[in-house]
Amino acid sequence: MTDPLRPQPSPSRATPRQRRHARLMRQFDKLRRMLPWLNGWIRHLQSDRAALIRLPIAILLTLGGMLWFLPVLGLWMLPAGLMLLAIDIPALQGPVAVGFIRVRRWWARKRRQWRS
Repeated sequence: MTDPLRPQPSPSRATPRQRRHARLMRQFDKLRRMLPWLNGWIRHLQSDRAALIRLPIAILLTLGGMLWFLPVLGLWMLPAGLMLLAIDIPALQGPVAVGFIRVRRWWARKRRQWRS
């Protein structure tokens, strides 16, 4: 896995896998800007040092998200778990990044509608 803080190859020479990974990392950057109080946690979970703890946390979040109807757990856990899983599973990087982009755009449209 590559370091999210290390410069990536230029998009014209990058492989499709590298482009999907870079797109996912851009979504993590946007998430850190949207939720600055989570910046340290997100940065730590993205690092290579957290690889051993990232997978169990991702699985627990995903399973907890599937049990969203229970009082303590919430639907927010499902996308959080999928985003963490996508760091280690390249096949999830494209779909998770696209899903995150679509949700962000949908949320921006709804906010504009509510404000007007």
